Amino acid sequence: MSGDARLDAIFALLAAFVLAFGVAACGGDADSSGDGGGETSVTAIEANPDDKGIELTVGSKNSAEQSILGEIYAQALEAAGYTVNTDPRLGSARIGLKALEEGEIDGYPEYASTALTSFFGFAPEDVPGDAQQAYQDSLDEFAKKGLAPAAPTSFSSADAVGLLTSTAEELDLASIADLEGVSADLTLAGSPECRQRIDCLQGLEDNYGLSFGEFTPVDIELRYEVLDKGDADLSILFTTDGQLAESDEYTLLEDGQGLLPSGNVLFVASQEAVDRAGPDMLETVEKVQESLTLEVMQELNARLSLGREKPEAVAADYLSEAGYVQ
Repeated sequence: MSGDARLDAIFALLAAFVLAFGVAACGGDADSSGDGGGETSVTAIEANPDDKGIELTVGSKNSAEQSILGEIYAQALEAAGYTVNTDPRLGSARIGLKALEEGEIDGYPEYASTALTSFFGFAPEDVPGDAQQAYQDSLDEFAKKGLAPAAPTSFSSADAVGLLTSTAEELDLASIADLEGVSADLTLAGSPECRQRIDCLQGLEDNYGLSFGEFTPVDIELRYEVLDKGDADLSILFTTDGQLAESDEYTLLEDGQGLLPSGNVLFVASQEAVDRAGPDMLETVEKVQESLTLEVMQELNARLSLGREKPEAVAADYLSEAGYVQ
């Protein structure tokens, strides 16, 4: 499929989500009463005079998805009445933690599994697969560091074993377990550190008993290119990748053992910032997460990575289309 056709398909899907957002934003009385099939109506964020003059700095790591999330949270908090600055230069979880501890930022989006392993020393295999469980189990640890996380997103941006759909159909593959007996003839591509990670190659070998014909270390930006060019049969992808918005081209294999940790997002704030900002801070963050499903996050990522839009524009469109801002 050509690049233009791909973008047309992506924007057509986005239009469908806009319509869904619009229905939710209008929110009839039947839905809001709880008798309308479980839908939750979206209400616009209202500026609180008590938040005026309170300055907050929202950080984000310098990746496409993180920059979108950082802008969504920042623009939502601004709509709530805060004065918001952004810092999209965080390079890693450790840098993010340091920035929080030193007061350089007041909060930033982080993946639950990354926070637990980088902040608190959890082994990857000890991170709960359930995001709510991981959140509840880590609250005391966050408090010890003077941090206050918002509740996790419903979507998980997790590692996944992916391949071309044509290859999956040819080899009759639907799950990682299905690779037993055929993995020795296949090449797996992943980041250089994947080789030693229990939640990557090492875990696939140890937990699933797989032995691959070859492991090819690649730059993260080339994770789809190696599949498209035939340089690898399998590649470590991310569940929220924009390329998956066109789901018939690539297939993710089901992780029946829960080997790959949950990647739900936590907006991690300093307790000092929460105390200073008041309850609207985390309530606003959790509010704008309600419409962030896996499919919507894939579409937003596609707009940035495939449509070449700016993260602030993608975030503004999401908040408007979902009905959070007028």
